[in-house]
Amino acid sequence: MIGEYVEVGMERQSAIGVVVPHAGYMYSGHVAGAIYSRLKIPSRVIILCPNHTGMGVPLSMMKAGSWKTPLGELPIDQELSDALIQADPELEDDTLAHRMEHAIEVQLPFLQVLQKQNTRFVPITIGISGWEPLESLGNAIGRTVAELDRSTLIMASSDMNHYETDAITRVKDAKAIDPLLGLDPRRLHDTVRRERISMCGAGPATAMLIAARMLGATRAELVKYATSADVSGDFNRVVGYAGVIVSGDKGTDT
Repeated sequence: MIGEYVEVGMERQSAIGVVVPHAGYMYSGHVAGAIYSRLKIPSRVIILCPNHTGMGVPLSMMKAGSWKTPLGELPIDQELSDALIQADPELEDDTLAHRMEHAIEVQLPFLQVLQKQNTRFVPITIGISGWEPLESLGNAIGRTVAELDRSTLIMASSDMNHYETDAITRVKDAKAIDPLLGLDPRRLHDTVRRERISMCGAGPATAMLIAARMLGATRAELVKYATSADVSGDFNRVVGYAGVIVSGDKGTDT
């Protein structure tokens, strides 16, 4: 299935951050694949996702071990995890929040298909929506990446607006995508709240943008946008999907 969504031979680029959807592959895999097809996967990846279940602590990280998919195991980067927990005291080592959460695990097969052999990741589940803790987390990620390994990719796993009509969802999603492309985390955070946009990963995307700006982000590109209606044909109750790449002044790599 991953092979159906990833284009081989595309020019790949280094990125500071991305927003990538996490619905079932049949619905959002083509949007996720458009992002992964353009990415040069580094040896370190931080994956931020929402907490859909309410389980576990508000800012939950698994700091050691590995995650297993049908493609094998992907190890957690314990050095990077330790550094992040030291940088943000609100982050806690917790497995409960990850136990029934899908938003990170659906990303791993893409990484496993495209990764370097030594790629490691850090899983962080975000169950908060206030600006101050998201700002603190984003700053902690930015500082840690700057000090430890500036090639680290920061992923925000997020779908867009949920369960309204296709027409309403596209309007609401455009309002959220605009500050994403403008590299404006505060405006993204405030817009999602003011416009009642049910973007589940608004917190992860906000924290990613804060960190990316610290790391020299200069531009963001909307690679692909779609809704579930494009696959299901149901335009009355849809979910939106956006794939965004945030980068600096580095060139592309093949």
